[in-house]
Amino acid sequence: MLERFHLEVLAAIKEQGTLTQAAESLNLSQSALSHSIKKLEGQIKTPVWQKEGRNLRLTNAGEQMLTLANRVLPQFKHTEHLLRQIATGEMGSLRIGMECHPCYQWLLKVIEPYLEQWPDVDIDVKQEFQFGGLGALNSYEIDILVTPDPLYKPHLTFIPVFDYEHRLVVPSSHPLAMQSAVMPDQLNEEVLFTYPVEPERLDIYSQFLNPAKCTVKKHKTIETTEIMLQMVAAGRGVCALPGWLVDEFAQKLAIKSLRFGQEGIQKQIFLGVRKGEEQVNYLKDFIAQARKTR
Repeated sequence: MLERFHLEVLAAIKEQGTLTQAAESLNLSQSALSHSIKKLEGQIKTPVWQKEGRNLRLTNAGEQMLTLANRVLPQFKHTEHLLRQIATGEMGSLRIGMECHPCYQWLLKVIEPYLEQWPDVDIDVKQEFQFGGLGALNSYEIDILVTPDPLYKPHLTFIPVFDYEHRLVVPSSHPLAMQSAVMPDQLNEEVLFTYPVEPERLDIYSQFLNPAKCTVKKHKTIETTEIMLQMVAAGRGVCALPGWLVDEFAQKLAIKSLRFGQEGIQKQIFLGVRKGEEQVNYLKDFIAQARKTR
């Protein structure tokens, strides 16, 4: 019946476009590939593809198989990679996806001692997955997801590594700088700088402004933390960042941080991994290093 090889054939057909090129990519003869699929079609009693000139078009059955292939084949490859690492003692690479833009500075503190401890592990930080890394974790494109907003799924584990307070940042010369906390209606006339994230995913909106039915005068996005804080220090607006990060920049910039309301916004940074992989030695040690890094 249906085997891994059949899925690999369908994936190659979709990627290469022709039977000849698919066979070459799999290091098979065209006849061997065709024979295997014809045998499968006889078993499932429906065609998998149809020829259109030199090209092939997948039938409905073929598309269903391709959907399965896209989901299952990356898991096969990843597991085989882990098994090779176990067998040879090779550690390979640790791919980290960032869904927490300001956490990059924190991550650098984690990576430095970790690389000393694991000299055979290469680290690759996938910043293109900022603000959308769950899909990358599911599809085995990354091994760890750094996020302040875990989305719990049965096949994923999210491990808290440290707590922090989300705070409002204003220029030192701002009238609000004299306060220890800010109320929602005090931001009505402010320009708010944020990372390029949907407002509904920003804590300042979801946990502070929206519940009070308040908003800001203008919302602008900036990609880099340094530029954002320089804009705030120059009196161009306000922003919201983790308190630990603001404390670092406050030593060289004229900025002040305030609590959101009387209770503040309390957050955690999580490391998301596929369930079971948190026990892989080099992943386990990375998590341990992250937990003791501030």
